[in-house]
Amino acid sequence: MYERIAILLVDAFYLYAVLGVVFALAFVTVGIKRVDSQANGSGTAFRLLIFSGKRGIRTDDSAPPQDPSPHFSSARFVTSSALSERPRFSPFLANAGKATKFRRAPASPSGNTMSHQYQAIGWNRQKRVYDVVVLTGVALYIALFIGFGAWLFPYATAETLIIRAAGSAAFLLLHVVLCIGPLCRLDSRFLPLLYNRRHLGVVTFLLGAVHGIFAIIQFHSLGDKDPLVSLLTSNQNFGSLPDFPFQQLGFLALGILFLMAATSHDFWLRNLTPPIWKTLHMLVYVAYALLIGHVTLGLLQSETNPVLAIATGTGLVTVLSLHLAAGSRERVVDLKKLNPAGKGFVDACSVESIPEKCAAVVSVSGERVAIFKFDGKISAISNVCRHQNGPLGEGKIIDGCVTCPWHGYQYLPETGASPPPFTEKVSTFQTQIVDGRVWIDPKPRAPGTRVEPSKISEAGVSS
Repeated sequence: MYERIAILLVDAFYLYAVLGVVFALAFVTVGIKRVDSQANGSGTAFRLLIFSGKRGIRTDDSAPPQDPSPHFSSARFVTSSALSERPRFSPFLANAGKATKFRRAPASPSGNTMSHQYQAIGWNRQKRVYDVVVLTGVALYIALFIGFGAWLFPYATAETLIIRAAGSAAFLLLHVVLCIGPLCRLDSRFLPLLYNRRHLGVVTFLLGAVHGIFAIIQFHSLGDKDPLVSLLTSNQNFGSLPDFPFQQLGFLALGILFLMAATSHDFWLRNLTPPIWKTLHMLVYVAYALLIGHVTLGLLQSETNPVLAIATGTGLVTVLSLHLAAGSRERVVDLKKLNPAGKGFVDACSVESIPEKCAAVVSVSGERVAIFKFDGKISAISNVCRHQNGPLGEGKIIDGCVTCPWHGYQYLPETGASPPPFTEKVSTFQTQIVDGRVWIDPKPRAPGTRVEPSKISEAGVSS
């Protein structure tokens, strides 16, 4: 019975792998995206998207920049001087913005433009540098591991050295991936590592795949069973901790990493919707727990040297400690209670406490709100970016738009809507200024709803 289930699982995995490869090749070769309707809704057409790493000044894999809305008088450029006003906003976006230009989408035969422009795929300079550094580091690590391994253990086979090199590199890189998030919450200087973290995730999966493939070839390819069926059925001692089938844990973890790598592109984020995509990618913690079990049980069954066990424990403690530290820091904002201020409003903060073109972040009715001060006005929007839940309140206003510090997604502070042709929207909140204090209505307006900014001069407060 267990073997039949294993065979079905293996067949499903093969189909899953083939579909994943097909989608991956489609993205890499032609950049197939979604169908966008024309402005009048009368027809649809396919075009290929350039993944230039910018949307306005966006630095992720999203759509390319377009002509600005009539709200702006000229194309927007981000300079290092504009970003130097606030240390928490990373200068990485300054470099991304220097090459930013807006283009108008070609008109359709009827004269209506498409909502997005589609061209061939391309990597910007930041992505290339990021990927070169990662790949160079991985190649150097594997070369040194195999070289020293062959010197210290001359009887080890080439397959064994490759298995250990790729497996340890993947495990180490997964720790780096998991540490980047909390490190960015604790210190904004780590933000450049976050922008293309998905590339690290894909490399982690590829290294894990190399480890798994060579392990299956060495240990499960010589029998009369399918190698994957052999992997799942050769050891069924689930009731024994010393003999627990640790290889199955690694196989499950690799399947999760493959799912995350295959859906890492923004195509899936947009079509699955951000909440579903984010939930799906939270499975990285399940994969990490499975790999901790895989490595720990494997060490118990095959190694007597305590160094590897100590290293694994140190990595686990590091990941947990950073997450707890970042969570504790964020919890301070959530636990701060705002005082009722009358007429259903709550007292959020003082006007003077908000830096110009930056925000103060407060927790209102369980939701974080970013209160921005700009051009003698106060506006409040949701603190959560629609792209990947980035903290809008840690960004700043650039050329009239609230700019997310993670990937540069932009929103008008009065409406919470991205400038055309982009369609992302966040909730807005009504504000008042009373005696130099910002009052905020805890009831959010629907995403994209215009709320008139509170004028600081009319409240008799110096901006």
